[in-house]
Amino acid sequence: MYGYIARQPIFNKAKETIGYELLFRDGEANAFPKIDADEATSKLIMQHHLLMGVEKVTSNKLAFINFSEETLLHHFPTSIKPESMVIEVLETVPPTPELLATLKYLKELGYQLALDDHDFDPKWDPFLPFISYLKVDVQQFNLLQISRHLRRVADYPFTLLAERVETAEQFEKLKLMGFQLFQGYFFARPEMLKHKQLSSNKANLLALMAEASACTLDFERLADICQRDLGLSYKLLRFINHSGQNQAITSVKHAMVYMGEAELKKFIALLALANLQDGSPDELLRQSLVRARFCDALANHVKLTKNPPSSFLTGLFSNVHLIVEQPQDELLAQLPLLTEVKLALLKREGQFGHFLKLTEALEQADWPLTDDLLQSLPEGADLAPMYLEAVAWAESLLRQV
Repeated sequence: MYGYIARQPIFNKAKETIGYELLFRDGEANAFPKIDADEATSKLIMQHHLLMGVEKVTSNKLAFINFSEETLLHHFPTSIKPESMVIEVLETVPPTPELLATLKYLKELGYQLALDDHDFDPKWDPFLPFISYLKVDVQQFNLLQISRHLRRVADYPFTLLAERVETAEQFEKLKLMGFQLFQGYFFARPEMLKHKQLSSNKANLLALMAEASACTLDFERLADICQRDLGLSYKLLRFINHSGQNQAITSVKHAMVYMGEAELKKFIALLALANLQDGSPDELLRQSLVRARFCDALANHVKLTKNPPSSFLTGLFSNVHLIVEQPQDELLAQLPLLTEVKLALLKREGQFGHFLKLTEALEQADWPLTDDLLQSLPEGADLAPMYLEAVAWAESLLRQV
């Protein structure tokens, strides 16, 4: 299954691209799908930001993203860095006190705000001090009407952006009227990008893996992700029950705190990776689990300890890019893994990279390379039993998850 996104460039007076308005699409017809604005924004963020990164979609230029009332009030925009985006408030959003408070909060966090298809109704005047961009549909008014409206709001410090500019004559006249940014078919029609997408469930799983790899766990964030998926919550509680704990668990967050960070990090990463698969686990997943356990065993042998368990995560993440069919460097850029882990995965550098190279040498039965890599480990590393134990552990885990 593929995800689709349209991006329409936004230009300055010199016709230089300064950003893109991102538009969710559901197919190659390049038309807006028959879904509501909340769902469109949610899909745009989950399917494209999480996997590709907004910066990649916009070539490191500003992303103008439409937000409806619900997505704004629930602070959806805060999942993207403030410097990467402009929050567009849809023209259908009612100007309520709650919305004004939300926009003030987002402004304080560093986000730039835009009013989309602004109609110059005075009811929006209390919002104007917090607005960075005022977008005006120049097909909605004639030039005389636009000029009159602009005089009334001339004291506010926003940048004027003209939408639906369709002729060179319009472009020249709008420049004289004070518009600084422009968007429309005169410049470029929306172009469509396509990439392999994850289902919303798998996006949650990848988000869990990202959170589990952070140095310090955010239990609130983890619980929020888990609670979106009943199956994940059930498996977490079942895991705790099977581990012999006898304390009554009152919530998903309580369960996570009770497990402790080290075990929770491993469990979440394992559970998420296992559930990224469609149907039965295949060899990529099996290999990832074996690598995770074996790399962890090697770290224990050399008495290397870190939080998070970085050697374990190095093996576990070694095949994620193949499982979700994403370029490895792009995928890792979206995950808060330690630099040492990323260097191990991308370049096989450092201690963790050494463990991974040794694991791969064993997988490929490259005995000369195995012996060579073994020389740098302390004496007494009996690889065969360690590797067989890792295989048995992986098979046992696959039966559970």
